[in-house]
Amino acid sequence: MTFVGESRSVSGLAAISAAGPDDYVALLKPRVMSLVVFTALTGLVLSPQHVNIVIGFASLLAIAVGAGAAGALNMWYDADIDAVMRRTSRRPIPTGKVTRQEALAFGLTLAIFAVLTLGLVANLLAAALLAFTIFFYVVIYTMWLKRLTPQNIVIGGAAGALPPVVGYVAATGQVSLAALVLFAIIFVWTPPHFWALALVRSGDYGRAGVPMMPNVKGADRTRLEILIYSLVLAALGVLPFVLGFASPVYGVVSAALGAAFVGLAWQVYRLREGDRANKCAMRLFGFSILYLFLLFAEILSERLIASAMGFLR
Repeated sequence: MTFVGESRSVSGLAAISAAGPDDYVALLKPRVMSLVVFTALTGLVLSPQHVNIVIGFASLLAIAVGAGAAGALNMWYDADIDAVMRRTSRRPIPTGKVTRQEALAFGLTLAIFAVLTLGLVANLLAAALLAFTIFFYVVIYTMWLKRLTPQNIVIGGAAGALPPVVGYVAATGQVSLAALVLFAIIFVWTPPHFWALALVRSGDYGRAGVPMMPNVKGADRTRLEILIYSLVLAALGVLPFVLGFASPVYGVVSAALGAAFVGLAWQVYRLREGDRANKCAMRLFGFSILYLFLLFAEILSERLIASAMGFLR
């Protein structure tokens, strides 16, 4: 399939697109990148030892660039899908602002730079985890699972859940239970977050041939799955307090947010048709973003305050 901006010249070489800086920024998926940096920072400050501010900043920069590389490579491979779906049709490749070849070269260059930088400024284990994260998102999720199974988001969610582990390993050189708990929270959060949107955008996914849960198993099964995952998520969200690496304030906040999440998931499960059902699904989708942000923001703020007071363990 040939996209606008990818016509070939008489000599047979791909035409060079006139992409601007904003187009390359869009390839990085900046909203996703910001979430990656935020969760990675939370993992970084969980370290029981002091982290040099220069090393910490350089590590976060490498993780951010790695996330951007994964986004660019995802858009390179998914250009055919993006051109069909309404919410992605204005991305740089479908609109012809960036060619697929340019996106591929851009993504690979950033990926290599990010992994090498993290290995140099932090440690080899963190670099290996970042490389695995990029590989998992691009190859396992984008190239394989996304077009194969309605469990694409479930399994593929591991890529989005790894940044706090990478951040922790960058600071300490090892994996801890606390980092794995943060991984588990994001991993279980991902399906209800995306499936809430997929309930409303199922027609879009259907046109693109992406086997999302509502298209394959039906809307009712998706609503049940959302409710089940939400219940598990609410329990996992309290674990940082139970395990002692977050305060009682976090315990109260996480319990309240978890109850609200389950309440919204119950409404999505109960309302099956009409505009109200779609509004409930979008309400859950929006709240899920706030839920994850507030959980990690509470942990992050507690650690930064403790560090400033000199009590960081």
